[in-house]
Amino acid sequence: VECSSADEALAAARAGADIVLLDNLAPQDLHAVAAQVKAAHPRMTVEASGGIVLETLPQFLGPHIDVVSMGCLTHSAPALDFALRV
Repeated sequence: VECSSADEALAAARAGADIVLLDNLAPQDLHAVAAQVKAAHPRMTVEASGGIVLETLPQFLGPHIDVVSMGCLTHSAPALDFALRV
């Protein structure tokens, strides 16, 4: 379930979500919310997403973050022109 606040994330976890995706949170807010979710639901998978690029990735990694999604891997990838001849 995509969440943008601690209240949404905790409600999703209580409702039985498999994964709580914390979207577009600043790193310090992300870690605080993730810690709250893990304290209340230790087995919950917590995913960080939204605005994460390779240069800022280390700021989003932490003990309560299980998965990181980075859209820049697809929407910002450079094009490659090639041909395959059989």
